[in-house]
Amino acid sequence: MSGEKSIESNLRFVEDRIRAACERSGRNPSEVTLVAVSKTKPFSDILEARKAGAKEFGENYVQEMMEKIEEASNISDMANVKWHMIGHLQKNKVKYLIGNTALIHSVDSIALAEQIEKEAAKKDVVMRILLEVNVAEEESKWGFNTETVKDAGKEILAFPHVKVLGLMTSAPYTENPETNRLFFRDLNTLAHELYEDKLIADQDNDFKLPVLSMGMTGDYEVAVEEGATMVRVGTAIFGNRHYNV
Repeated sequence: MSGEKSIESNLRFVEDRIRAACERSGRNPSEVTLVAVSKTKPFSDILEARKAGAKEFGENYVQEMMEKIEEASNISDMANVKWHMIGHLQKNKVKYLIGNTALIHSVDSIALAEQIEKEAAKKDVVMRILLEVNVAEEESKWGFNTETVKDAGKEILAFPHVKVLGLMTSAPYTENPETNRLFFRDLNTLAHELYEDKLIADQDNDFKLPVLSMGMTGDYEVAVEEGATMVRVGTAIFGNRHYNV
C-alpha cells in the first residue's frame, strides 16, 4: 500500500467514525472540525492529507510549524489551509504565530494571553485562542483548572487583540476511551457556562462557538459524542511517530 493511499484511507476512516459518533449523539457532522495533527511528520505527508481533503493541520512545536508554513507558502493547494498551534507555548515564541495561525489552542496562563495581546497589538490583528483546561487535574499537564478558568476568562476579556473562542483539554492517556467521557462532559458544561457568561466570543466566521477542542486518536469518538467541535487526530491519520532519541 502506498503512503498516499494509506493516509487517504486513514483520513476517510476517521471521518467515517466522526460521522458515526455524530449519528449516535444526534449531532450534525458539520459541527465537528477535524484537525490533522502533523507534528514530526514530513511535509510530504501533509500534502498527501491535503490532497485527500484535510484542511486543518495542528502542530505542537513553533519552529516545526513555521518551517511547514514556509514550505506551504508557494503551493496553491495549501492556500486555504488553517494552521493550529496545539502544543505548550512559550512566551518568547508567540511573535512567530501572530498572523500565521488560525487558532492557538494551548493558552494555559494569563501571562501567556498577555504576551499574545502584546504581539497581536503590534500587528494590529486579533488573535483567536482557546483556554486550556486541565480538567482531569493531572500533575503532568498544563492548563487552568475548572475553578480558575472563569476568572482567567474575565481578565482576558479586557484584551482587545485576543478573542477567546472556547476551551481545550488533553484528557488522560487511556486504553479505554470511556474513562474520559466524564472529563469531556465536564468541559462541555464548563464551556457553555463561560459562553453564557459572555466570556467566550458569540460569533466567528470560521468556527462554531463555543469551540470545544477535545479528543485525540484514542478517544475522539467519545469526545464527539460529548460535544467536541474540534478533534485533534494524528496517529490514526499519519501513523505512529518516530522520535529521534
